[in-house]
Parts: sequence; C-alpha cells; structure tokens
Amino acid sequence: MKNMALLIDTNIVLDWLLERQPFAENAKRIMELCIHDNFRCYLAGHTLLNIFYITRKVKSVAERKEILLMLCDYFDIIDVDKPMIISVLQNENWNDLEDGLQMQSAEQEKLDYIITRNVKDFNNSPVKALLPEHFLNVEKQRLDIGSST
Repeated sequence: MKNMALLIDTNIVLDWLLERQPFAENAKRIMELCIHDNFRCYLAGHTLLNIFYITRKVKSVAERKEILLMLCDYFDIIDVDKPMIISVLQNENWNDLEDGLQMQSAEQEKLDYIITRNVKDFNNSPVKALLPEHFLNVEKQRLDIGSST
C-alpha cells in the first residue's frame, strides 16, 4: 500500500506548537505520524510565514527559526508562486486566499487529504479535507485491518 500524502493545515501545526487545547493531543498525533515517516507530509510555503508571524508573541526569533528549520527537515514544502496566487484569486469558489492556497497546493501535488480543523472552509476543495480526529480514526481502522490479515 502506498504511503498517503497529506497537506497539514496551519492550524494543526499551531495547535501542536502552542499546545492549544482541546486540540493539542490530536495535533501531536498527526505531527508524530508525519515526523516518523508514516506518511508523506507537506506544508504550503505560506504556512511557514504564518507560523513565524503568529508565534512571535510566545517564541523568540531564534526559537521560531529553529521550529521552521525542523519543519523543513520533516515536511516537503510546496512553493506558492505568482501563478498559484493568481489562480486562487480568479477562482470564484475560493473566497479566502490562505485556504485557496492550501487547496491549490494539495491539488498541484496530487495529495490524498488536507488535514485541518476547518473542513467547512474546504467545501470546494478538489482534495478532501478531514478533521484530525476523523483522519486518526480512519488510520486506526486501516492499521487494524492490515494487522488482522
């Protein structure tokens, strides 16, 4: 069976980094699956910018750089370029630039799922969006079936 390819949305990474409750435990499990090579995991390039900016009040510049370098070690980073931005801005189905870039990134790389807490924002996504808990339940069932055969 091929390794699944996942786009991890910014909110999942932030839940993990900032230990945001009640989401931190599922985010930690998702990140561990990515870090330990259970899946091919991706971040859109703008996610790194968002993380660096959002964590500025609780992490020093050095800490934020270290975090981003670690993420670059474990995740493939999808370039966000001018044609992608224009495509999202011209797509009438996508009203949020950040979410549109996530969807466009996942589609461009032909990923299996987008893991996010905001699945409602991904109704028009060509790549299915899953809540972390839903994905973890599906993965547990897949592993249970695989171990019983």
